[in-house]
Amino acid sequence: MGFISRLLEPDAHRHLIDEEGEVVVEEVHKHWAATFWWYVLMSLSIPLFISMVWAGDFFWLPLAAGLVLLVVSMWKCHVAYMDRFVITNMRVFRIHGIFNQNLATVPLARILDISMTQTLAGQLCGYGHFIFESAAQDQGLKIIRYVGDPTERDLIIQRTISRAGLRGNVPHPVRPAP
Repeated sequence: MGFISRLLEPDAHRHLIDEEGEVVVEEVHKHWAATFWWYVLMSLSIPLFISMVWAGDFFWLPLAAGLVLLVVSMWKCHVAYMDRFVITNMRVFRIHGIFNQNLATVPLARILDISMTQTLAGQLCGYGHFIFESAAQDQGLKIIRYVGDPTERDLIIQRTISRAGLRGNVPHPVRPAP
């Protein structure tokens, strides 16, 4: 993958430990609600471009304002697009950033608690925020915002932890036959 393609599409697979058999269980994109207001701002540039017709000699004012709104909102949408949360069979990690890419990793064995919060808007639109608590005091992966279908994603993480054998299975009580 070349430099330009890394600026346009994050590559979670290059961070996998292939020698140890690490595979991606799920790669999570930001929910659309994370970029909703940036798309609204982007659409506000259209009336500014149209108003250039009536601005006369000062057409450059709405042109400049429209270009600023358009470029800033497109940039913010791309920043949200490049933010990925990846669940593997060995760890969870987050890749974010465009020019300076950041990677934060927590091995499954170090995850102690996962809290999920959903605001009213999150419940209506289907997103939530994860808060990871690990054995480390200072960690790189703490809060993941705008996770779509958070209940299902939480179950995927719990299943992955269970399949890795990191949590003890609770024995089911044996009931005598009637």
